[in-house]
Amino acid sequence: MSDYDWNWPRVVDRELVESVLRLEFLAEPRRNALLAAAQGLGKTMIAQNVAHRAILAGHSVLFTTAARMLADLGSVHGTPHLFQQRLRKYTRMELLVCDEVGYLSYDSRAADLLFQVVAERHEKRPVVLTTNLPFTDWPKIFPNASCTVALIDRLIHHADIVTIEGDSYRRREAEAHKATRRKKPDAK
Repeated sequence: MSDYDWNWPRVVDRELVESVLRLEFLAEPRRNALLAAAQGLGKTMIAQNVAHRAILAGHSVLFTTAARMLADLGSVHGTPHLFQQRLRKYTRMELLVCDEVGYLSYDSRAADLLFQVVAERHEKRPVVLTTNLPFTDWPKIFPNASCTVALIDRLIHHADIVTIEGDSYRRREAEAHKATRRKKPDAK
């Protein structure tokens, strides 16, 4: 986090981000931390720092992407014993960090799987989740899924919601690098 440029985003609640980084939401086991921002604004970096700090504080943590978790659960969905065993992988950890919800679209079965994870953890163990879309756009991620509203409801219930607005930091770096290359004289 020492490299995070707090002046880059147009909107960021630094106090709330620092509260999440201090793991204050873990003091209430029912509390989630949700990071919502467009790509390139540091959601994953913040989530990784939260996971790292939670491990250092002695908590069991699982960091995964939504795609990886849903593919993993989907691969055993038709086998009840294996599915329950795999589901426990995502529900027994003290902290689950689920990155990149919203980058891919999923079918209603995947929405049901995510709902099962969230419902099992709801009011028992916290989730840190990153998304590039506002919750009102989640029906686009899970079209035709009847559980989307209930999924969002359980996630935001008892949640610290960090919203970051601005332009992509990676894009800024790429443009700066491009400008630097243009300024260099041609080597002959």
